[in-house]
Amino acid sequence: MAKQIQSFYNGKEAISYLKEEGKLHPEALPDVIFLDINMPVMNGWEFLEEYNAVSSNLPKQIVVYMVSSSIDDNDIRKSKEYKSVSDYIIKPVNRIKFQELISNL
Repeated sequence: MAKQIQSFYNGKEAISYLKEEGKLHPEALPDVIFLDINMPVMNGWEFLEEYNAVSSNLPKQIVVYMVSSSIDDNDIRKSKEYKSVSDYIIKPVNRIKFQELISNL
């Protein structure tokens, strides 16, 4: 069960959080990220590019799930090109699916 859940309105806020917390409070880094493709300011693909650039500097490995309403094969295929993406999950995602994903960590 998740002890704490944080959400960010856009990918830029999330990247900033990871960079800052990774240095100051590594224990506050998430175990898992549920990443949407369509976000304002910095979308999911832009987030992944930035995340891949900083992830090696983070003190722990974070599981990333791409979560999207897109069933486009190109999006699914593109997500598999990122080693940091564990799986592509198609929305809507119910509570049982979230619990299953978290329990498999």
